Amino acid sequence: MAREQLAGAARAALGGGRRLEAVERVAGGSKKGVYRLVMDDATTAIAYLWDAAENYWPAAEGDDDLTDPFSPGLGLDLFEAAHARLDALGLRVPAIRLVDRDGAHHPAGLAIVEDLPGENLEELLARDPSAAAPVMARLGEALEAMRGYRASTYGKVAVVDGGGTSRGTSCEGVVLDRALRDLAEAASRDPRIAAARDRLEERLLGLAAAVRPRTEYAVVHRELGPDHVLVDADKNPVAIDLEGLMYFDVEWEHVFLRIRLHDAYRPLEVDGLDEDRLALYMLAQRLSLTAGPLRLLDGDFPNRAFMASIAEYNLKKALDLVHA
Repeated sequence: MAREQLAGAARAALGGGRRLEAVERVAGGSKKGVYRLVMDDATTAIAYLWDAAENYWPAAEGDDDLTDPFSPGLGLDLFEAAHARLDALGLRVPAIRLVDRDGAHHPAGLAIVEDLPGENLEELLARDPSAAAPVMARLGEALEAMRGYRASTYGKVAVVDGGGTSRGTSCEGVVLDRALRDLAEAASRDPRIAAARDRLEERLLGLAAAVRPRTEYAVVHRELGPDHVLVDADKNPVAIDLEGLMYFDVEWEHVFLRIRLHDAYRPLEVDGLDEDRLALYMLAQRLSLTAGPLRLLDGDFPNRAFMASIAEYNLKKALDLVHA
């Protein structure tokens, strides 16, 4: 990250004769650089930088295959398509101040967006659950708007809205293939998964076989944890980390929310979800949240103890699903 490059972009985005005074890295980004830009009049904005040097994840085969709904959500094109879709559905997303796709300010993809400097939903839930109640209610409304949208094809929003098609023949098939890869990867890194690999594989295949076909798909954030929901001054939830947005089974979103929110998930519960999909996607996500963090630890990700704890927690939960 070159400060002088961001200075020019900040002036173009925020105008008014302002000068960039400080650049602060915002914690949490593992695939892109996230920086708070502070101007000399205390105006702030957030810069997203899709630069290979900002990506902590070790490269893997298929990373660039956008027809895989679960390939890494990287890049300005994915961000813009996701932002446009959520904005059209009436969801609160950070306002875009500047997009630089031509290298005018930085050789990598760059976007400057509105800064929402307060607590995220995770922090608010921990500090004051009652104060989080109206935010959770509005998040439920946002999820309902996403669930209400119907697409006839699954896949990344940027791919589908661009007229493309995704690999595989069904959401459950894509999830099963990915879960089997995650299982193999986790088994190669941890002897407890290796010892239970046959049972886990048998359970995955059995759960997938029970899922009935579906031909319509909803809008799914993919990683809508409470750390990916900011809270604005009016107590509105604001979705961030949008690049993974896809048309998919809504059950995928609700499994992820259950995993991340635990008891706080209750205000977001909805009727009509497919129990067979929920069961398959729960085991698949436990394996993903084991294999992914272990893979990330192969690189130089800084918060190693935290990532190792995520892998350990979900590893035990995955084993519980076949030992019960």
